[in-house]
This record gives sequence, structure tokens and C-alpha cells, in this order.
Amino acid sequence: MNTNTADTRSDTFTDQHKPRRLRRSRDDRMLAGVAGGIARYFNADVTLVRVIIVALTLFSGTGAVLYLAAWLLIPVEGEDESIATEWIDRHQDHSRD
Repeated sequence: MNTNTADTRSDTFTDQHKPRRLRRSRDDRMLAGVAGGIARYFNADVTLVRVIIVALTLFSGTGAVLYLAAWLLIPVEGEDESIATEWIDRHQDHSRD
């Protein structure tokens, strides 16, 4: 058995990274930070993500719908819950009273 191969495998298992989570950006935002968060998650240029969103909006209208859905469903950096989750939790708390 080659010891270099064994060492490489052990490094791979011990050097596991924390799973990435999709979050809306607090810093790189024009509206809600959706494009900035998507760009950071996929390690892409934020301008490219914004151009894709605008193109989808202009040509089919789906860009605006997807952006709105992402705004409601993706939590902002530093928070655990999205806008939609917080709204549902509040609504359920009021209905129990």
C-alpha cells in the first residue's frame, strides 16, 4: 500500500468543511441581498447573478417571482429563520391564543 495515498485520504476525512448555507447577503445588496447571497453560495460574480435575474424577469417574468420567493424563503446572514418562517410562527402563536 502506498503511504502517500493513505495520508491523502486521512487528510480529506479530517479536513471536512462546515456545510455551506444559502443566506441573503447583508453587505452585498441592492434590494434584499438575494443576488449577493446566491453569488456567494455558488462562488460566482454578483453582477452575473443580477443580470440573470433581470433577464429572466424581462423575458418571462419568472425572475421577479423567483426573487420574491427567495426573499421570503432564504434567511438573511446571521439569522436562522426566513421571513416566511417568522410570519408562519407568529400566525400560529396568534391562532393558539
